[in-house]
Amino acid sequence: MIPANFTYHKATSLKDAIALSQTLGEDAKYMSGGHSLLPMMKLRFATPEHIIDISKIKGLSYIKEEGDLLKIGSLTTQTEMEHSLLIQKGYPIFSDAVKLTADPSVRNVGTIGGNIAHGDAANDQPSLMLAMRATIIAEGANGKKSIPIDDFFHGFYMTALEPSDVLVEIQIPKHKKGSGGAYHKVERKVGDYATAGVAVHVELDAGGVCRQIGIGLTNLSSVPLRLSRAEDLLKGKKITEDLIVQAGTIASEDCEPTSDLRGSEAYKRSITKTLTERMLRSALKRATS
Repeated sequence: MIPANFTYHKATSLKDAIALSQTLGEDAKYMSGGHSLLPMMKLRFATPEHIIDISKIKGLSYIKEEGDLLKIGSLTTQTEMEHSLLIQKGYPIFSDAVKLTADPSVRNVGTIGGNIAHGDAANDQPSLMLAMRATIIAEGANGKKSIPIDDFFHGFYMTALEPSDVLVEIQIPKHKKGSGGAYHKVERKVGDYATAGVAVHVELDAGGVCRQIGIGLTNLSSVPLRLSRAEDLLKGKKITEDLIVQAGTIASEDCEPTSDLRGSEAYKRSITKTLTERMLRSALKRATS
């Protein structure tokens, strides 16, 4: 199928994009890489009358550490994430996810900001944002604002972004000694959306006690889901094999899958348990290596 008719607008700056959005109103949508929005338009799940292309706005593509934060510009492509030495060295959880995201032709154009701003629980990056306790920086008609990731996802394709807001940056606590993360998803075929996915990020103190942990799930609810009950179980303790198995059981109980062409509800709960246990072990291995 082809999308319904729309008018294309190319923003030359962030200020220009916001002004266009204000002028065009709710019938306009921002587009960066387009790999989230365009498939929905082809299926007529989305029919915006105006597309504002923000892909060429300068200054929104970067990966850098500043102070206690890792900062990623929203227009940074998945390929740029994949080949970043900073990411490979200190944040391998991103490398895990990028390699499982679609295919190289999509990764060359698809942006991390678009992946998150779309608000799709089936996308890979939202669960990583939950696990790593990210902060989303957005800029719109009312200026710039910071949104903690737990306040960002509101519902099915719904986020805290106002109509004119552009997601401009992702901020993540800087890698610390004793921290590590891991991500994996089960997919029906290479490049497909996840049948189920789990992201884990853990921080250990010098004695091996878990001082912080994040566990996010991919495509196991209508919104990206944090496993709060499993996090509470593990935080403040040395994570033993018994606790890992308990966390896996909690994951199978607290996820919210539905039966579809990718598998039954029971199957998805089963692989969520297995993935959670495996990602906990992988994250712990990275944190102690």
